[in-house]
Amino acid sequence: MKKLASSISKILIEEQGTSEFLKRVADPLWFQSFECVLGFDWHSSGLTTVVTRVLKHSIDPQYHGIMIAGGKGKKSSSQRSEIPKLAQYSNMPHKKISDLLYASKISAKLDNTAIQDGYTIYHHTIFFDEEGNWTVVQQGMNSDIKMARRYHWISEKAASSFVSEPHSGIICNKAHQRVLDMTASESIETQKTSLDFIRGNPQNLISSIKKLNLGRNPTLDDWISSNKEGK
Repeated sequence: MKKLASSISKILIEEQGTSEFLKRVADPLWFQSFECVLGFDWHSSGLTTVVTRVLKHSIDPQYHGIMIAGGKGKKSSSQRSEIPKLAQYSNMPHKKISDLLYASKISAKLDNTAIQDGYTIYHHTIFFDEEGNWTVVQQGMNSDIKMARRYHWISEKAASSFVSEPHSGIICNKAHQRVLDMTASESIETQKTSLDFIRGNPQNLISSIKKLNLGRNPTLDDWISSNKEGK
């Protein structure tokens, strides 16, 4: 599987370049198909961790021009030290290294907090080339339903904004009806309101909540309690 992954990657990079390879990895359907071609079961949540690990060990940064950092569990945060080390292969400027570190950190943060869909990120891998182009593939697990969800990012799409429709794709076998996605274009006004709350005087918010209680109107806690099963 390592030899096959290396050969497919080599042909793709030689024929169409590293940017096309990153574009393919950022496509959740192509990534899923790639897993099947390598001989893995198509429906297992462990595919993402196995395939990214196979690629990490079969792609040579000096030969292929693609560097891969991160992994599963504790290794998901190893990119902080791995990115600078791998960037040495291409004498990458400090600014690009800083940009890669930021992209890695903010993509994981956003999928864990800005998207509240019940999935907790436990796997994070960033692919990048000598020019500083990057793709992030990360996966979260919903322990209640024991199901995984994979999130894909690519630098050219996130370049305009990390907080407004930044994903190249999100894939899961289950669609949820009640999800808070603060990165969705429909959430722009909610983003602005949240910032107003943070920047404003907290006493104003506390005062408004007290008025709601006095008027016997439902509070936010009441609303959350009545909808906690609708994630």
